[in-house]
Amino acid sequence: MLTWISFTFLFKSKEKSLHSVRSLFLLYTGNRFVQSLNYLFLFFFFLYIWCHVIPTAMSTQELFVAAARQCLSAGRKSLSVSQSLDLAVQVSALDVGLKPAILYDSNGASVDQVQQYLSSLQSSQLVSKSLHTLDLNGNTLIVNPVAARFNLEQLIDYGNVTVVDICHTLEKPTITDPLRAELKSMTHDLLLLLRVIEDLKETDKAHTVGEKSEEWNLCTVFGLLLGYPVTYWFDQTKSFENCLSMTPLTVTTASAAWQAGHRCCLYSFSVPAVLLQEMPHKLENWRISLRERFQQQNVLKDLTVCQSTVTLPSVCL
Repeated sequence: MLTWISFTFLFKSKEKSLHSVRSLFLLYTGNRFVQSLNYLFLFFFFLYIWCHVIPTAMSTQELFVAAARQCLSAGRKSLSVSQSLDLAVQVSALDVGLKPAILYDSNGASVDQVQQYLSSLQSSQLVSKSLHTLDLNGNTLIVNPVAARFNLEQLIDYGNVTVVDICHTLEKPTITDPLRAELKSMTHDLLLLLRVIEDLKETDKAHTVGEKSEEWNLCTVFGLLLGYPVTYWFDQTKSFENCLSMTPLTVTTASAAWQAGHRCCLYSFSVPAVLLQEMPHKLENWRISLRERFQQQNVLKDLTVCQSTVTLPSVCL
């Protein structure tokens, strides 16, 4: 009898022990499962941070630089980091309407390479699809057609751009009528071109200007498209020389700072010093307009406009 009681007690004790062990095992494995879920959550959380947040925080500049160095090589030589950042500032200023166009002259990259660079920026959403690449007689420009068209319309409606005649037969530069026959015809042709570009739905191909542009004075065209308040003109059917040799020139430079304090020149144009008194209001209006547009964006900061005077033995345009 004692033996049976002892056996029963031992059996029940063993059953309790097994139940306790089973409960501890389930509790233990349950905690391990929760821990595994926590570890899994943390893993995917940090993976998201690494893939999405960190690149966004660190790489706007790096994406611009990578696109420039990948697309804009001339021969075996790519743009330097400094050149790539300068170009990034120019294109960013163009995108927010601070500039109507930029003339690409960083190296000898072709218009197709510049188009590839612009398409890369647009696919990365670094700039909008409103920008277009323009091939003008072998010269490559990136254009904001809306801003460029507005600039030309202001010239026609209000004469806000001064045209300076610098023909080599003149003793000194003189202000000429911006709407004289040949200039008026060229300006209207440019307006038609910009309207065509503005209406283009495809932005992955450069737009090539037709044969009519061969008649244009490119020095004047560049001044108009680049948003200068002063542009030069000469009769190219007679000579490409000018009368600016040893003529004091007042150079106006506008610069701004981008990310990480990288500063870049946005505008640089000259005016014969002898003509400054004849056009003070136009230069001041240009500065006021630039500052107003600058205050309407938040991509660039610390706008600085300054002037200096230079006299050169020869001036190539």
